[in-house]
Amino acid sequence: MTQGRSNQTATRRAGGSRATSTARPTSAARRPTRSSGRTRAPATARASGTGRSAGTSRGTATPARPGRAQPPTRPPRPARPGRPPREPGRPERRQRWLMAITTLIVVLFVGRLVQVQVFEGPALAQAARDERMRSTTVLAHRGDITDADGVVLATSVDRYTIVADQQAIADFTPRDGDVVDGEPLTEGGAVGVAKLLAPVLGRSAPELAADLNGESRYKVLQHDVVPEVQRAIADLGLGAYVITEPTSERTYPADTVAGNLVGYVNSSQEGMGGIESAYDDVLAGTAGSRDCEVGLGGQLIPTGECTAVDPVPGEDVRLTLSRDVQWKAQDSVDRAVRESGSDYGIAVVEKVGTGEILALADSGTVNPNNRETDAVSRPSRAVSNVFDPGSTGKVVTMAAALEGGYAKVDSQFEVPFMYTTENGQTFRDSHEHGVERLTLAGVLAESSNTGTVQVGEKIPRQVRYDYLHKFGFGQYTGLGLPGESAGILHPADSWDGRTEYAVLFGQSVSVNAVQATSVFATVANGGLRMTPRVVAGTTDVSGDLAPLPADEPQRVVSQETADTVLHMMESVVEEGTGAAAEVPGYRVAGKTGTAEAAGADGKLSGIMASFIGVAPADDPQYTVSVFLKNPRTSIYGGVVAAPVFSDIMGFTLEHEGVPPSSEPYVPLPTTW
Repeated sequence: MTQGRSNQTATRRAGGSRATSTARPTSAARRPTRSSGRTRAPATARASGTGRSAGTSRGTATPARPGRAQPPTRPPRPARPGRPPREPGRPERRQRWLMAITTLIVVLFVGRLVQVQVFEGPALAQAARDERMRSTTVLAHRGDITDADGVVLATSVDRYTIVADQQAIADFTPRDGDVVDGEPLTEGGAVGVAKLLAPVLGRSAPELAADLNGESRYKVLQHDVVPEVQRAIADLGLGAYVITEPTSERTYPADTVAGNLVGYVNSSQEGMGGIESAYDDVLAGTAGSRDCEVGLGGQLIPTGECTAVDPVPGEDVRLTLSRDVQWKAQDSVDRAVRESGSDYGIAVVEKVGTGEILALADSGTVNPNNRETDAVSRPSRAVSNVFDPGSTGKVVTMAAALEGGYAKVDSQFEVPFMYTTENGQTFRDSHEHGVERLTLAGVLAESSNTGTVQVGEKIPRQVRYDYLHKFGFGQYTGLGLPGESAGILHPADSWDGRTEYAVLFGQSVSVNAVQATSVFATVANGGLRMTPRVVAGTTDVSGDLAPLPADEPQRVVSQETADTVLHMMESVVEEGTGAAAEVPGYRVAGKTGTAEAAGADGKLSGIMASFIGVAPADDPQYTVSVFLKNPRTSIYGGVVAAPVFSDIMGFTLEHEGVPPSSEPYVPLPTTW
């Protein structure tokens, strides 16, 4: 068999053809060729010379040999997809990928670096600077309030607020040189800081340590610390744990003098009443600031940036008040309230010719240094409380009658105790009497209601209203003080049958104390009405006064009418109801008043007793008014208010150096 295989092999090699054989096709003959996908011919075909040879196409069918059965031909199997040969590794490709990735990372880092350094650099540097900066508000010095002579009524002093950083204090450790009671400090934290700080603040160490324990970065320990204590705290070197913030404290050296007029400030140094509130924008000034770089411990960086905007101090406000006259007015009404049992008292002193207020006094004025009482926020009653002027309002009726030619100073009237008008309204005097024969001057001197109604009947209703309005009723005074009331003056066409006569003797119309005073100051000023004012002007840091512009005077009545009415008012003191208002050495003109006032129930169930006068009557300089609410000893102004007027006016004339009267009083005919 071996020889046969050899011969077959030789035959294949020599002739390129295979011997005929009946053997089963080999697996190689059944398997399709990998490279071409074509089916190889069976072995019988190859043996017969039909195999691959020159000029013969591969796959050509071989004719069957005659006389032998051929096995059936199997259909060719589909070709399997070829698998490419494995290629050898290529390291240069991996290197290129690594280089690309590395380059990308470098580009990203460089790009971010450029973004941070070039584009975001200034903003980041600014943010870091802002974190290091500590901004502190530098309060402006609040301007002083002074009287007309420059005497300080309100001023501000430097104070400090002590603030602790509790988180920083928790990490405090004793330092070289920290000594308590001559012994080195050994405790740390809140206890250690408390032992150092307590003697300076005047507090017990355990109590202070309790305040220092906590998580707050801003714990207020004490307000209104004086500069000496602040310097002692600074000497302790606790700047990283305890800071002192500059602030200000408002003080009132005159205590109760003009307390409710001057007003007060709150904890933020904002004006809350009186002049402090009305002129807050002038007094406050403009706060400054200080921005400095600080380190982690809160200490200033010596070479760090530090910018400051200086505060602009507020201007001083100079009043027209005289502290001494104000004190006298307050003292006098306080005494009168005690002696008469009145609910309260008011006194006003106004300079004739300028409208300047020298005193605006309330009884029981509180001390603005004491902010524990609600009364400190109460506006001055001289502008806030209103009441019927009563008989002092008769001066307006007399001026209107003389100015309009409806009566003369010696016009004659028969004056009964009771009088009924044409529209059926009945009026009566304060005390019963028979029919009196009085002149116009006598009607005012005796303060007769029935006589005044007879005078007013000749004056048209609208004219009555016009003169009340000209004298300032129903209007704000111009003082500009908080809480001021304009009073009540209804239009003439709304008056009922009784009101049209009641207004003639000071009822059915309401005024405040300054409005009532202004009527007499206008008469004393020759009929020219000056706007009352309590502020003279402002002064800057150099002390130069910028006067407050004064309103133009308004002509109310003629000089002749004003002089006549003033002369008639002098007869009230010399011959009538105001004898107790005399001031030794000076001629006095004035008018008593008793009027209804609102009671606790809001109805006209109270009494306002008053006296308003001018001196010297021969050369008017000052007008003084006194009002007492619900006096118990007497309801008549000539009894309880006139003596207070005399006391205040006498002091004012002497204080201001006004010489005594040189011309004697010439009596007017009061009866006929």
